[in-house]
Amino acid sequence: MQLLEQIVAHYNHWITIFLMVSGLYIVIARGNMVKKLVGLSLFQTSVYLLYISPGKILGGTAPILDDKFTVYSNPLPHVLILTAIVVGVATLALGLALVIRINEAFGTIEEDELFGEQEEN
Repeated sequence: MQLLEQIVAHYNHWITIFLMVSGLYIVIARGNMVKKLVGLSLFQTSVYLLYISPGKILGGTAPILDDKFTVYSNPLPHVLILTAIVVGVATLALGLALVIRINEAFGTIEEDELFGEQEEN
C-alpha cells in the first residue's frame, strides 16, 4: 500500500515522464515532419511541467516580506517557464513555416521521400 501512496503523491512526475517519453518516441519514430513538431511540442510541455512542479510550495505566498508570512514560493521557475513557452511557440511557428516551404519545394513532408529523392539525384 505504501508504493501506491508514493505513486499517487507524485502523480505530476508520472505525467511528466509519460509526456516526455511519448514526445521523444514521436520525434524518433515518425517520418512526417508535422508529427515530429507535435512530438517536440509534447516534449517541451513535459519540461515545463518538470520545472513548474517543484516551484510551488503548499501554503507559500508570493515573496513579499511581511511579519504575517513565513513560507514563500519561489517565482523564478514560473517566470522562466513563461519565457520558455514564448520561445517554444516561436520555434513551433518557425518549424511549421519551414515545413510549408519544404512541401512547396519538394511536394512532400515525409523524410523518407525527401532523402530518397536526394540520393537518387
